[in-house]
Amino acid sequence: MRWTSILAIYILFWSLSVFISLPFGVRTHEEAGAELVRGQAESAPHSYDWRKWAIRTTVIATILFGLYYANYVYGWVTPADFDYTGTE
Repeated sequence: MRWTSILAIYILFWSLSVFISLPFGVRTHEEAGAELVRGQAESAPHSYDWRKWAIRTTVIATILFGLYYANYVYGWVTPADFDYTGTE
């Protein structure tokens, strides 16, 4: 596999991991004990630490990509494993 393909697939895994990691660790103003600003939604997060989110996302993406690449190299699961028609 070429390095450009590896990079593109890793970026796809990272993008997927963004949506996996976003809902975790979010606290609203009510949960944090802070006052709402006028016009602010009650569900808005109290604070946002992008470094923590980026690290968490990168770790998840690296683990998922590592599993994908190991499967690519060692062939643990192949398309033939999903052939339920009975033809070979």
